[in-house]
Amino acid sequence: MDYVSALVPPVVMAVFFIGLIVTIVKTQGGANKSKEDAVVDAALARAEGARQGSPDAKA
Repeated sequence: MDYVSALVPPVVMAVFFIGLIVTIVKTQGGANKSKEDAVVDAALARAEGARQGSPDAKA
């Protein structure tokens, strides 16, 4: 029975990891995808504008 107690923790961790991956994949996209994309695009545009606007920026 030692082999059972040795295998239980890795099996439990694998099940939780698979559940985490499934949850991440399922929550990608959906109704809020365009809103999330817009927030990221705005942040990238702000960062790009700040980088181009500084006088010591080297492109």
